[in-house]
Amino acid sequence: MRERKRRGFTSAEKTELWDRWQRGESLNGIGRAFGKPSSSIHAHVSPRGGIRPALRRRSRLALTLIERETISRGIAAQQSIRSMARHLGRSPSTVSREISRNSGYNRYRAAQAEKQAWLRARRPKPCKLASRPWLRETVARKLRLHWSPEQIAGWLKRAHPGKETDQVSHETIYRSLFVQARGVLKKELLMHLRSKRTMRRSIHATGKGDARGQIKDMVSIRERPASVEDRAVPGHWEGDLLSGPKNSYIVTLVERHTRYVMLAKVADKSTQTVVSALDPRRRRSYRANSINR
Repeated sequence: MRERKRRGFTSAEKTELWDRWQRGESLNGIGRAFGKPSSSIHAHVSPRGGIRPALRRRSRLALTLIERETISRGIAAQQSIRSMARHLGRSPSTVSREISRNSGYNRYRAAQAEKQAWLRARRPKPCKLASRPWLRETVARKLRLHWSPEQIAGWLKRAHPGKETDQVSHETIYRSLFVQARGVLKKELLMHLRSKRTMRRSIHATGKGDARGQIKDMVSIRERPASVEDRAVPGHWEGDLLSGPKNSYIVTLVERHTRYVMLAKVADKSTQTVVSALDPRRRRSYRANSINR
């Protein structure tokens, strides 16, 4: 049986994926939006440590695709390099180097030259921690002492005022930790971060994921009034849902002052079913049994 070829992400989909990730959406939520499993989203985000790659921009000094097309048409018309340079408003040496580095005068193709230019333009600039061993070792030592990157950056500014070569921003430290492709700080140092995360998350992200299966507008039991604690005031009820074998459920309602208990067997654990069982106007339909202890 032939294995189906998996489709990757287009440029537009990659942009939307990172937009969703920066808005704090979960891996599962993004996967559902693209019709892909969360593992596919993780495989795309994880190598970058959850940090969105910088948008590549063309230098204003570099030749554009339109200019390369003009050179290609000039070659087809057998124009001289100086003639093409005058037409483009460029130096003849610029046009000459462009042609020679892309297969020469007789084999020059604009589209291929454009593609190769983007590939050659990739120059991963080494970060400050990679070029400053003392600074790298200092940051690693402080991380092992459970200092946060913000604390390390602040301490370096105070310890070495006016010396930017001996300072580093907390963002550079985070990127060196999360983007392991930089090869600067060891991955084991991630365990010394207070969040213990292996990927950078947006400030809008929460630990609740996409809130699927969560109770909407839930009020914590810690927010109940103090008068409930001593059971002195009647009228406070406490409810619960008991789950039994073979998908059987019983709703319990206890009056905290008198310990008066009401039980109602329900067909399922859906919100509507449980709320209906607790409604005094509908309770008879569930044959609620009252027990006064």
